[in-house]
Amino acid sequence: MDLILWRHAEAVEGTPDHDRELTAKGIRQAEKVAAFLRQHLPDERRILASPAIRTRQTVAALTDHFTLAPTIAPGASAQAVLRAAYWPEAGGTVLVVGHQPTLGEVAAQLLGCNDYSLSIKKGALWWFNSREREGAVQVTLRLVITPDFL
Repeated sequence: MDLILWRHAEAVEGTPDHDRELTAKGIRQAEKVAAFLRQHLPDERRILASPAIRTRQTVAALTDHFTLAPTIAPGASAQAVLRAAYWPEAGGTVLVVGHQPTLGEVAAQLLGCNDYSLSIKKGALWWFNSREREGAVQVTLRLVITPDFL
């Protein structure tokens, strides 16, 4: 299974948090990452997005075919994200568009750093793969990229 974590692009500050929109820079970030994903994502994939406006705007740069997942809204736990993605049992590819610090906690857990949270930059992708080998699940970090490198 491939699990791709995509943090929403840069958004305006303010409240209510759920209604924050992308900035002009955030729109450019989302478009850059979406162009990269169009080249690398398999046709068969599931896309889950937090219902926050900034995550919906981020994923909209890629597609309008995604599932809103209230369980991965701001403040969600790493376990909630992994359950929503059915990691690692689902197979295939799942793209999760979400928030910090939750996505950083998911990344840390997948890397075996359960006592830490990693910082995922705005608009960045972290691409993980799991496979079973000799009866054990192995996790590989395949890619980390930020919009400024695209």
